Amino acid sequence: MKTVFLSAESDVDIMPVLSKALKVLPEKIGLVTTAQHLNKLAEAKKFLEKNGKKATIGGQVLGCNVLNAEKIVDKVDCILFIGSGKFHPIEIGKVKKIIVANPFTNEVSEIGEIEMKKIEIKRKVAVSKFLSADKIGVIMSTKKGQCVNVDRKQLQKKYPNKQFFYFACDTLNMNDLENFPFVQCWINTMCPRIAYEDYSQKAVVNLEDV
Repeated sequence: MKTVFLSAESDVDIMPVLSKALKVLPEKIGLVTTAQHLNKLAEAKKFLEKNGKKATIGGQVLGCNVLNAEKIVDKVDCILFIGSGKFHPIEIGKVKKIIVANPFTNEVSEIGEIEMKKIEIKRKVAVSKFLSADKIGVIMSTKKGQCVNVDRKQLQKKYPNKQFFYFACDTLNMNDLENFPFVQCWINTMCPRIAYEDYSQKAVVNLEDV
């Protein structure tokens, strides 16, 4: 099947939130964003340098791939994420101080140690529930780019006392998981964001955590 990728660029003005961010930004800044704001990074760099900062463009980041942020961490004092949501900056926050400039709400915030600790506690609780569960559901994607190869034999060998049930889907509706009450915990092999959010009534762990 032929696929056409169309990049949707946002026309929101980033200058107001960048002006607000100047008060909390250190001297050397790394710039990253999502696809819809990529066309604004050069503009952001020019604005920040005009106001006495040193800006390095990292580029686009994904929630599951922050390589463009990681490659510049040694060159900057912090990473400035231009965009909305916390999923992308949370991943960056594991390797560098991260400040979020949301052009839609005009809010500037830092993903600090307290929030990172909350996420780590949530992850540990989910892993604990997985270890005590007998029946495990494994969520898999049929989408290209999200299709992770799950070694079923290795998983069963590692946890011989557990039963694993495999569920494949194109687009995941978390409400559908409630149709399988026998499943005590879920392993997520799709977007890692699923395990961070409170989508399901049962614990969800990412594959790399089990």
